[in-house]
Amino acid sequence: MLRIGLTGGIGAGKSAACQIFTELGVPVLDADQISREVAAPGQPALTAIAELFGSSILTADGALDRSHLRNIIFANPERRQQLEAILHPLIMQRLIEKTQELNSPYAILAIPLLLEVGWKSLVDRVLVIDSPVEEQIKRTIRRDGINRQQAEAIIASQMDRHERLQQADDIINNEGDLQHLRRQITALHRRYLSMAHSPST
Repeated sequence: MLRIGLTGGIGAGKSAACQIFTELGVPVLDADQISREVAAPGQPALTAIAELFGSSILTADGALDRSHLRNIIFANPERRQQLEAILHPLIMQRLIEKTQELNSPYAILAIPLLLEVGWKSLVDRVLVIDSPVEEQIKRTIRRDGINRQQAEAIIASQMDRHERLQQADDIINNEGDLQHLRRQITALHRRYLSMAHSPST
């Protein structure tokens, strides 16, 4: 099975792209969703995170307060590394297991930090959803309810846009409307199906 690693900066349109792939009948494994699963109440990862960061990162019902945790790790790279040391091995293992369970010509592995954390070995091709930085900022402000300074800080903390594009096998330009995005993905879908069925792939 052909494994496509879908990635891109915050606000680039990864979720919209994944939704279109899903509508086309392509399995989509979402690393963010898996992260929520492995850190859900009752899971060992949540216990480890609470021990490391303190009970203040838990909500009243014992779930992970992701907004509070995000503020902590964003201000402290060392704490972020400690969190990743707990979560990343679990997320990677779950991605591998879920991929092995699929029966499809190809699948999308949506991993926002695919390139940053060095997980290219999990996929056969890297698909970058790209958008101008100004558009990323606008979408992030609108979606997350944060201010421009916060959005710019998040983008600055991620891999440089041009460096990300250099590592891409395929690029989708999400500068237009949803129909423009859909047309590009539909064309890429046909190409991936062809590649998946080609003995030389």
